[in-house]
Amino acid sequence: MTKVKSILLLILVAFVLIYVNMPVVNFGFLGFPFLLMILIVLWIVLGNLKTINSLGNQNDIQNLQKIKATKIPVLILGILFIYCTVVPAITSWALFRTSDYRNLIGKVETESNLSSHMLPISIEKIRIVDQSLAQLLGDKVLGSQPALGSQVVLGAFNIQKVKNDLYWVAPLLHSGFFKWQKNIEGTNGYVMVNACNERDVKLVQEINGKKVYIKYQSESYFFDNLERYLYFNGYWNVGLTDYSFEIDDTGTPYWVVTKFKKTIGFAGEEAQGVVIVDAQTGEIKEYTVTNTPKWVDRIQPSNFIESQLNDWGNFVKGFWNFSNESKLKITENVSMVYGEDNNAYWYTGLTSVGADESTVGFVLVNTRTKEAVWYKQSGATEYAAQNSARGKVQEKGFSASLPIPYNINNIPTYVMTLKDNGGLVKMYAMVAIEDYTIVGVGNTLRESLMAYKNAFNMSGNKINTNSKTEKNIVKSIVTAINGDVKNGNTYYYFTLKNFPKIFIGSTQISNDFPLTSSGDSVYITFDNDNQDVIDVSTFNNRKFSK
Repeated sequence: MTKVKSILLLILVAFVLIYVNMPVVNFGFLGFPFLLMILIVLWIVLGNLKTINSLGNQNDIQNLQKIKATKIPVLILGILFIYCTVVPAITSWALFRTSDYRNLIGKVETESNLSSHMLPISIEKIRIVDQSLAQLLGDKVLGSQPALGSQVVLGAFNIQKVKNDLYWVAPLLHSGFFKWQKNIEGTNGYVMVNACNERDVKLVQEINGKKVYIKYQSESYFFDNLERYLYFNGYWNVGLTDYSFEIDDTGTPYWVVTKFKKTIGFAGEEAQGVVIVDAQTGEIKEYTVTNTPKWVDRIQPSNFIESQLNDWGNFVKGFWNFSNESKLKITENVSMVYGEDNNAYWYTGLTSVGADESTVGFVLVNTRTKEAVWYKQSGATEYAAQNSARGKVQEKGFSASLPIPYNINNIPTYVMTLKDNGGLVKMYAMVAIEDYTIVGVGNTLRESLMAYKNAFNMSGNKINTNSKTEKNIVKSIVTAINGDVKNGNTYYYFTLKNFPKIFIGSTQISNDFPLTSSGDSVYITFDNDNQDVIDVSTFNNRKFSK
């Protein structure tokens, strides 16, 4: 083969490899060096085709000796091999960079009480839909429209705040090459599932009368493919990860992609900002961590935070710590929660290496700035809380969703759903983080909340009294009272003179409820709840009091 043909073939192979693999051309990334090694080996092979073709004859040894491998390609090949093997070991080995790995998470502040950060929340705003249920509900929406369901599939759901409400949002994606070719303008729309109301499921295909098309996506082909589109639009030399589908407050769909670099040799991934791509027009805008639009909920990828937290806990006493003294690890994969400041946080528990069901605290890491706070409050792991909730209804064989922490009556509380084998929510559970034997389970959130409060009030100060809310004590006149039967339980709603709120209680709290009528004088206590309907802690009808 002539040199011209060899060069043309090498250029073609190089283009195909770059087009398919999109290697990052920067220090710390191995894709491009490996590609160069393949091309050099191919160059040597092309230069010796005649000799290689003659192998198999009687003079194989002589023919092998004739294979030409010039010094320069061999030298470059050797340098690249060292770059891909020796250099990463030297620059990235934790033995040499222990402090760098531990400090990658940044300064971790410490606090004493998790409830000081978690937002006191009304029962209507508690998150009851997890990612798997959102996927189930989204698939059901597509299944109700056969013409659409045969053309597209649902992408991954990401949780985010849209106008102060929590939604799981997922794009419609092409289901194959021919479906992409048929709908070259893009898939029509995305699905929104309200994280606090499983009945609120929307298929959004228009915004202000204009159709929504997801043109740039991972399931598109050629230069409509999202990753390739970014690579060939100037992002061939930077690390990109965490391609998250998000919408702004107007409903316009975007892809939010984290831009990162390697800070510890070939490791130590650190987010530098985001690249935001308009999913319809392809417009690209780049932002740093500090000037990213407020509607973007996540800049720091979850896997970066998990790795950095584990390194921070693992190297607490340096590299040589075979006794595991003071070592910490995260209890579960991080999950996104929202704090009292309405910012998004990656949340996980921390446990000592070797521990099973107890934690030494909990960590919240800001999903945008990576500011981390360690709440040194002992408690149950997510797994232990799930077991405790399942144990209340073990005869039903339900599974428990990943617990989400909330501030219930100033008590850090895990809230989770209990599902049947089909993945549908059947019950709700609340478990005290500090003491997972305090459990409330019910067929509705209201029932589980009342059962939880009752269990807490009967716990006999098993939880630190500093965690308890101050009780409101009221003596007043009942102006109206009515019973309501739900799932076999009777709940009594009543109002009091000079109080604008509605109160609720059950015979679990007091046997005086069925005998109380309008005009009776009562003595009640209740917590400082952020509820439209307030659950009472105690209820006494004064005409029955001695």
